[in-house]
Amino acid sequence: MARKGQRQQAVRRARIAAAAAAAQQRQQRRRRQLVGGVMIGVLLLLIVGAVVTRGGGTSKTAATATTGSTGTTDTTLPSVAGLPCVARVDPLPTGAPDVPVDVGPPPTQLITRDLKVGTGADVGPNDTVTADYIGVACSTGKIFDSSYSRGQPAQFPLANVIPGWQQGIPGMKVGGQRLLGIPGNLAYGAAGRPGIAPDEALWFVVTIEATEPTPPTSS
Repeated sequence: MARKGQRQQAVRRARIAAAAAAAQQRQQRRRRQLVGGVMIGVLLLLIVGAVVTRGGGTSKTAATATTGSTGTTDTTLPSVAGLPCVARVDPLPTGAPDVPVDVGPPPTQLITRDLKVGTGADVGPNDTVTADYIGVACSTGKIFDSSYSRGQPAQFPLANVIPGWQQGIPGMKVGGQRLLGIPGNLAYGAAGRPGIAPDEALWFVVTIEATEPTPPTSS
């Protein structure tokens, strides 16, 4: 009987030990699952964070590009109406004459001033002229266009240019050189153009190389 009781006790102890071992194994599995779930969650957070960071960087770059195009992508510039004219600040292209800007209030009417009187044919209001020119923006003093930078004069019908040229060039003679101070409304007006702010007054020195009547257009 004693031996039988000992065997029963041994069986109970074995069952208890087995149950304890099984419980410990289940606890370890739960711990591993919990740790694995936490790691997966952390990994997902890292991935999401990286995506958000890249997305935020892209937005910042786009915003910088837009701002810089007062500056770059966005070509809209604020109006400079009423801002005073400043002297030229850019270096002159090779062969170009200086542009003697009238520093101070911008011109409100067209200014024409002969720097050199030509001796050739008169320029008519409907002529096609060949001319060298250099242009300076009133409010910045920057050179925004110049035939000297391209190494050759430009040829154009006067009917196709800004009103300040249409009114300011006729009457010149071939070989002559004239300063034009053009108010914004006779230049590119409130719309402006790339590189020229709305309502910007412009200063030009124009040298006439040749002129001829514009051929009539065929209907």
